[in-house]
Amino acid sequence: MARLLTPGDGGRESVAATGPAGPLLQTVPPGEVFSALHTSPRGLTAAQATARRDHCGPNELPHARPRPLWQQLAAQFTDLFAVVLLVASAITFLAYGLQQPRDPGTFRLAVAILGVVVLNAAIGFGQEYSAERTAQSLQAMVPHTCRVLRDGERWELPARELVPGDVVVLEAGDAVSADCRLVEAHEVSVNNAALTGESDAVGCSGDPVRAGPLLEARNCVFMGTDVVAGSAKAVVFATGAATEFGRIFRLAAAAPRQKTPLQRQVGSMARRVAGVALAIGAALFAVRVPAGQPFVETFVFALGVMVALVPEGLPATLSVSLAIGVRRMARQHALVKKLLAVEALGSTTVVCTDKTGTLTQAEMTVTQVWADGASHPVSGVGYAPVGEVTDPAPPVRELLRVAALCCNARLVPPSGREGWRVLGDTTEGALLVAAGKAGIDPAAEEAAAPRVTEYPFDSVRKLMSTVHRAPNGEIFRVHVKGAPQELLARCTDIDWRGERRPARDELRAEVIAANDELASQGLRVLAVAWRPATDPGPAQDEAESGLTLLGLVGMQDPPRPEVSDAVNACRHAGIRIVMVTGDHPLTAEAVARRVGIVRQAAPTVVTGPRLDVLDDGALDTLLAESGELLLCRVSPEHKMRVVTAFQRRGEVVAVTGDGANDAPALKHADIGVAMGASGTDVAREAAVMVLLDDSFASIATAVRLGRSVYQNIRKFLIYLFSHNIAELVPILAATFAGFPLVPITAVQILAIDLGSDVLPALALGAEPPEPDVMDRPPRSRDERLFAPTVMGRILFLGGIQALGVCVVFFWHIHASGIPYSHFTEHDAVYREAITKVQAGIVVSQFFNALAVRTDRQSVLRIGLLSNPWLLAAGCFGIGLMAAISYLPALQAVFHTAPLAAADWAVLAAFGALLLAAEESRKWWLRQQRTVRPLGGKGGER
Repeated sequence: MARLLTPGDGGRESVAATGPAGPLLQTVPPGEVFSALHTSPRGLTAAQATARRDHCGPNELPHARPRPLWQQLAAQFTDLFAVVLLVASAITFLAYGLQQPRDPGTFRLAVAILGVVVLNAAIGFGQEYSAERTAQSLQAMVPHTCRVLRDGERWELPARELVPGDVVVLEAGDAVSADCRLVEAHEVSVNNAALTGESDAVGCSGDPVRAGPLLEARNCVFMGTDVVAGSAKAVVFATGAATEFGRIFRLAAAAPRQKTPLQRQVGSMARRVAGVALAIGAALFAVRVPAGQPFVETFVFALGVMVALVPEGLPATLSVSLAIGVRRMARQHALVKKLLAVEALGSTTVVCTDKTGTLTQAEMTVTQVWADGASHPVSGVGYAPVGEVTDPAPPVRELLRVAALCCNARLVPPSGREGWRVLGDTTEGALLVAAGKAGIDPAAEEAAAPRVTEYPFDSVRKLMSTVHRAPNGEIFRVHVKGAPQELLARCTDIDWRGERRPARDELRAEVIAANDELASQGLRVLAVAWRPATDPGPAQDEAESGLTLLGLVGMQDPPRPEVSDAVNACRHAGIRIVMVTGDHPLTAEAVARRVGIVRQAAPTVVTGPRLDVLDDGALDTLLAESGELLLCRVSPEHKMRVVTAFQRRGEVVAVTGDGANDAPALKHADIGVAMGASGTDVAREAAVMVLLDDSFASIATAVRLGRSVYQNIRKFLIYLFSHNIAELVPILAATFAGFPLVPITAVQILAIDLGSDVLPALALGAEPPEPDVMDRPPRSRDERLFAPTVMGRILFLGGIQALGVCVVFFWHIHASGIPYSHFTEHDAVYREAITKVQAGIVVSQFFNALAVRTDRQSVLRIGLLSNPWLLAAGCFGIGLMAAISYLPALQAVFHTAPLAAADWAVLAAFGALLLAAEESRKWWLRQQRTVRPLGGKGGER
């Protein structure tokens, strides 16, 4: 049984001997490597491993030194908005010093601007710190293990526990976790691209080589590389920072982090907004000074307006919204490694999905055994040995016994929360489970007939063979399993109805018909054969010829029950799903039909050889004209080419994969999605998102949440910028109407930004997805945050707010009967009027927050109480406004006056009018979509 090693296992060793340097190991024969590194073919003991780990430290690359907290905090003040505000605050302090007499209001404005900068920095710092901690905890969720021999047994332990002298077991698809010297190698090829930049795989062996550059040694493998083919055993000679990869990693760690497209777009938007704010401030200054307003006071006022038009909380709100999306996806078993993936998920148009483990349960299960000319069903699902083989006659038991002995995998019993699992190839795991259901104990059979030679599987032969000592000890037996076509061609006899018969054409036809029948059911089919041998190490060609066919085994990976609903959701959302698999076309189509990817009678099925003869133009035509498409028997190069072709057509492509062969396509895709539980280290490293439960349903959920994140960003942008219109229009109206004072002061505007903007905007960033978010087609790759529809909505909502506060202000001024020229900032009527303007914006923002929660659906449909944080944030803003209106201390700061209950009622009515107008607009939009002619692109809702 495999178990997880912990640092506390075993005793201690006083001296940790790590052996000679790597270059010396190149020239040492395999048998001497163990003594050179003070280990043995059985591996280290637990005590030796513990002592060496204490001496050498964990097998980890050096972590980047985190910036000191004070540097992280200081960085918050270098943002463009922060710099503008800091300069404005400094100028305002200077203006206060030049004023004669000095106006306390100018000082309060300077302090308020500085307070906004400090508050925004605190929010940004807190979010960055929290996101850093979250990323660390999420990254720890990604499994990274290796197989090691300790005390003669195979263990599975975290790669960080490796120490020099450990004997590791490597198989195709594994990432190499330390620098190692090979001692056994069976047709091993390793991709050293991470170290050398060469994409071609390099063949390796355990034989000694001449001294030379370590990276050129064919008997060494290195951390960061991956095993492409074959299997091997190797001894670790360098770990952590002492590895070749560790040296390169230190150089790469100093490279600056690149900004995502969304960050660049927001930065561009910030520059435009700052430019507009400066232009408006300068224009107000130029208009008011010639009208006779004092120079310093007018300058301070223009500066305050300019500052108020800058959305101070936007950077922090954006970060919070993205982080919320990342956390929500993590709770749905989708670990996002880059924020760019959150942005791109909402625009996914094509998903190229693997079959095994993503659409299915990744638990291969034998369902049929064809032996002795008859089919025998097998019950039970998964790796738990629960079920039985119908009529387990001797030929059936012999077939399963031979198949089980020709396996390298091991069944691992349940441990903790984990159920039965397979250590090794899942197909072999299914054979072991089937043998157990037939009453065969593979371990006992192995002890009775020990293995003496192995010829590993390769993609050319499509076979695996093992040689065993027969129980009587006099002869040897060769056990072979592999692809039916290849194995049948090597058979001269067939076990048929209780006797061995020559493999004549009619019997071969029976076998082929049985194979086709199993394959048509969506089963993966293996053939099993054997032959006697007099030599424990016959030549491979001799061992795999003159075989006797025992029969066929049909197995399948059962589809996940939740996948069908997820596929339907993606179809409904306008996302095309293409299955890209290395399996047989019949198997792929059967699974695709079960989960709903294929519904047509005759889908387009394209194999790898056909892709080879298609030029780029023909491939583009195929992708454009084929509806339901299955790509089968494809290679990594084929996957890369298909992804590139889709991107050439303007599609946003997500690719799923779990093997090392999927890594190129995962890295080239817009969104690479790797399997967390069954995926290889190489695939997880190449992907930007890791599915911790390996389920396609998690992809559909992640797309839904990705669309929600993008929607929420737009929601709080509309919310933040629409109220700026309500602040600016009354000032412009008063200026051109000849009113000597402003309808709202700069300090009041800053109070709105703090009390009515930041908290509700943060709550909007946490909005759950709208009910119809998956009813809409994917957004265009070129769509911008400030699309014409967004700008139109900002002007619509902001215009209604501006109209309401202008009416309130000028109505109150006009009703007093006082001429414009007689007003001063100390008049009670004026103070009441500007209080109404500030309160009007705050109250209308409460209703505005409710209005922007949906794009098309009525807010009543999703429920007014479905986002309690938004209601709480809006009530906080209204409560702060009430305090500013009624508390004498705040009245002195903001020059406000108490409002009557009737005033609040009028303001609430204006706010309700805004919500009603927006609901009417949404209703009209829904009606326009409903009455669209059926001949058009129907299906939209």
